[in-house]
Amino acid sequence: MENEIADESRLQMQLSEDPDSTLAELFCVHRASFNNLLTFRMDRRLAGRVDPDDILQEAFLAAKARLKHYLANEKHTVFAWLRMIVIQTMVDVHRRHLGAGKRSAQREIKLSSPNAHYPQTTAVSIADRIAAQQTTPSGVAVRGEELQVLEKAIATLTEQDQEIIAMRHFESLSNKQVSEVLGLSVTAASNRYVRALERLREVLEGTGLGLQ
Repeated sequence: MENEIADESRLQMQLSEDPDSTLAELFCVHRASFNNLLTFRMDRRLAGRVDPDDILQEAFLAAKARLKHYLANEKHTVFAWLRMIVIQTMVDVHRRHLGAGKRSAQREIKLSSPNAHYPQTTAVSIADRIAAQQTTPSGVAVRGEELQVLEKAIATLTEQDQEIIAMRHFESLSNKQVSEVLGLSVTAASNRYVRALERLREVLEGTGLGLQ
């Protein structure tokens, strides 16, 4: 724990001393996980229409503009903060393309809450990804009514279960990163993921599909 705190302090010091280079390096280091986040969370109506790289570039500029405020009010780890910026940027992109209302203070992403206002629900995102990974026993891809059944089944899980499965299984975040985002200990995050994954497998059994 002490080493983690020391590493975080050094990282924040680097951001203070050399913000442009450090931010660019961090976005490069986390690019894969941020790209996973965007492709997983993207509203299905924008699939193929919006380039995740463009969102990441916009998020980088937003992080650069807000860095001084972050360093003056450090409430989260650097990774958790950057991920929040990426999510907020994605929400704004959806608003511009789909005509959704402007984000209000009540709709700001809350890192410690599973009730984040993503462009589409986490249950829908999980269902889309599971459906894309497999076909039905007849060899026909999961579509239409079957997809709706899958979405409803996943939605029976608690929001926290859905979020931790999404982050670990589909965004490919490490257990430590998940603990940072949710404000949990590493052990607690690990235990919750194991339990949530088991509950998801039980739910999927009722739909005739499995988690790959």
